Amino acid sequence: MKKIVILTGAGISAESGIQTFRDVDGLWEGHDVMEVASPMGWESNQELVLDFYNKRRRQLLTVEPNAAHTALAKLEKIYDVEIITQNIDDLHERAGSTKVTHLHGELLKARSTFNEKLVLDWKQDIKPGDFCEFNYQLRPHVVWFGEAVPMFEKAMEIVAEAELLIIIGTSMQVYPAAGLVDFAPHGIPVYFIDPKPNISEKGNLHIIAEKASVGVPKLVADLKNSV
Repeated sequence: MKKIVILTGAGISAESGIQTFRDVDGLWEGHDVMEVASPMGWESNQELVLDFYNKRRRQLLTVEPNAAHTALAKLEKIYDVEIITQNIDDLHERAGSTKVTHLHGELLKARSTFNEKLVLDWKQDIKPGDFCEFNYQLRPHVVWFGEAVPMFEKAMEIVAEAELLIIIGTSMQVYPAAGLVDFAPHGIPVYFIDPKPNISEKGNLHIIAEKASVGVPKLVADLKNSV
């Protein structure tokens, strides 16, 4: 069974109503990024950081996967599909995808400030005084600016096994995630789906200049027909 690896970014979830930090009215509006998404911000004002992610978590629970998420899940019926996402939402999983690697963490999880491997499923607000079993404050299970990306090595290994690579809703200009494409086997087909692509089609690189909810179902249909 052919192995398809899919890299997704904020663009695929934006159509479900998840705000993106790159948009004018985006996620960080009203906040300096370092205030709410860095270890320094956490040390400076834990309540602000918790409130910021609590609002994001509440919003996530009100939205649904879109046609792009659903199409990718259906692709698993005929291909070996692995998704590597920069997104912290669970929309891929809710759509039915079973092999999803989250590079930047997961909003519906919390982790201990004592042991980063102590991770809990967490759908409610995280409040000051919510402690792990070792009596340390819980924090969002999200990779902040300046922190290591613990899932990067696994993602690198997944990309290295790809027979076809699909990039959706991400500029692939933010590192270290952008460096993942360098680990793909030379010459494999690469599809880039974005309404405003910042690269040109050439060689094995194919551009689908559509929003995710349109371009992904089209590509999935083509891939199904080619089996």
